[in-house]
Amino acid sequence: MGSVTILRAGPLLSVQDLGRPCHRSAGISSGGALDAHAARVANLVLGNPEDAALLEITLGPVRLRFSDERVVACCGADLGISLGKPIRVSPDEPLDLSPPSRGCRAWLAISGGIDLPQVLGSRATDLRGNFGGWEGRALREGDELPLGPATPAGTSEDWRAPNEWAQTAAAHPVLRVVEGAEWGSFTRAAQSAFLNASFTVSTQADRMGARL
Repeated sequence: MGSVTILRAGPLLSVQDLGRPCHRSAGISSGGALDAHAARVANLVLGNPEDAALLEITLGPVRLRFSDERVVACCGADLGISLGKPIRVSPDEPLDLSPPSRGCRAWLAISGGIDLPQVLGSRATDLRGNFGGWEGRALREGDELPLGPATPAGTSEDWRAPNEWAQTAAAHPVLRVVEGAEWGSFTRAAQSAFLNASFTVSTQADRMGARL
């Protein structure tokens, strides 16, 4: 069994997958990767199951070291490596991921996936609940995560995912909204401003919500 060691974690690095749905009645959110599409593409490029555990990187920089040869694929924000393309990493060769010029999060899949125990059917880290992932917390320098066996399908470097699948960060993203029960309580001017204005994400933001 191989492993990956975190040499530099950046501001928020965590283990995620597609989450744990169907537990809302117990007060547990579905969680998982904030961009499930990017996480799926990164895994499928390597021949992993689409719900294999992977790393969710926030802003960076991140540095990793693998104990054996692995193939990785990154989707989401541009971290200085080719997006959506399998990249072979040799044992003990550091993999450096730089802060993105656009977007703030990316998902790094590793051939074989991150092999941590499942909690309620998922390996995703629930940071507010302090469970799942690695000790229920964000990753730190020195953490060593076990990896599953690399599958033969994860060794091909001959193809890549289309750019529109792999690079999901946008310079001017458009958010879709659904009218809630309180929509009619706002004035037409307020509704129009909300639907047509541009907003900037403030520093009051986390994986659950963002103040605009």
